[in-house]
Amino acid sequence: MTDQAQGLRNLVQIQNEKGTKATRVITVTSGKGGVGKSNFTLNFALTLQAQGYKVLVFDADIGLANIDVLMGISSKYNLYHLLKRQKTIWEIIQKGYNDLEFIAGGSGFNDLLRLTEEELDYFAEQVSQLNGYVDFIIFDTGAGLSKETLKFILAAEETIVVTTPEPTSITDAYAIIKMVNSMGHKVPFRLVINRVTDLKEGKQTADKISLVAKQFLQLDIPTLGYVDDDNSVSKAVKKQVPFTVAFPNSSASRGIQDLVSRFISGQLPTEAAAAAGVKGFLNKMIKMLK
Repeated sequence: MTDQAQGLRNLVQIQNEKGTKATRVITVTSGKGGVGKSNFTLNFALTLQAQGYKVLVFDADIGLANIDVLMGISSKYNLYHLLKRQKTIWEIIQKGYNDLEFIAGGSGFNDLLRLTEEELDYFAEQVSQLNGYVDFIIFDTGAGLSKETLKFILAAEETIVVTTPEPTSITDAYAIIKMVNSMGHKVPFRLVINRVTDLKEGKQTADKISLVAKQFLQLDIPTLGYVDDDNSVSKAVKKQVPFTVAFPNSSASRGIQDLVSRFISGQLPTEAAAAAGVKGFLNKMIKMLK
């Protein structure tokens, strides 16, 4: 029987031989819905781009894809059109505010896990073209640990977990980290604490997760930053304009700017650096899709 992942392996090998500059692949997730994950992803990407990096946001939130909604854009094409070979990867890439490029999720991701050998090869060939095209690909996953979300957490170089100070949000964020760790996967996690009333509350929330992860999982979970509970955010959502664009001087926008600065200045974990880029992402997807 033909190995359905062989085409994907060949593409990864080609990327290795070309020596293309690796694109960093980041997953953003949360333990529960309603914590502002997608809003964070969008504004994080826009702020990265404002720092001179080329960024592509991939909306992987199955069933609740809303990156385009946050920008007031009606997506004409999404991943479904790629999987059905109606459009190429380049044709489904759209532009939002400040020319930020993104791929809408739509219903296509429900088909990703049921690809035939031929469809898998085509998907791999298309996605592999993105390596070196942008500096960062950011996957906005669904809340909670679905099979689909898990695949993106495991395949990406690192995962940003967004939580709030609410006890249920903290518990669910830790649950995701614990579950992934229990499966024997060493995933580099970073915390973002959203909707904090002040710096003290943000640090206390991060410490609760970090200390428990250190004590019971022997994991170091660094904190990337904090974002204020700012009325400007809800105003921007109603306007369907990213809050870093609508209210660039708001406290929430400053919080995003601070954590992006820390993100840029940080170093990739050794294990992630060894498998960086789209080729690393595809390599990991091979193991889960075959």
